[in-house]
Amino acid sequence: MFQEASQEKAVLILDEADGFLRRRENAERSWEVSQVNEMLTQMETFDGVFIASTNLMDTLDAASLRRFDLKIEFRFLKPEGAWSLFQDTAVSLGFDVEESDHLKLGRVRNLTPGDFANVMRQSRLRPIKSAAQLLDQLKAEVALKPESRTKSLGF
Repeated sequence: MFQEASQEKAVLILDEADGFLRRRENAERSWEVSQVNEMLTQMETFDGVFIASTNLMDTLDAASLRRFDLKIEFRFLKPEGAWSLFQDTAVSLGFDVEESDHLKLGRVRNLTPGDFANVMRQSRLRPIKSAAQLLDQLKAEVALKPESRTKSLGF
């Protein structure tokens, strides 16, 4: 992939990079160490633009992090970003939004743009019929995340 990207003068994007750049000290087989070593060597000698993404930053080999000029973390949407994306999505589906939708959406934590994309893909099989249903679908999507399954203690 590095050779082809170099020949084509293309931007190289590797999604789920953790699959190739896991910490070597956690390797169980020699080929896993060799794979990371080869990836690091290719990254080091690549003269183009290389973008890697992962949801498992903590599992990356430390040597790989030194080979990236920039490291950018995307966190969950802030309430104003979630509301803006909700409005855009609702309008694209032909729905009006109400202030009560804003308040209800404000209680939904851990939303990402990917949640909106998943719900839109799901709508091809299960059409969404209202802004309220869009909100329910987003809540259901978020409920599947490990971050949303933690229960708080207290009263």
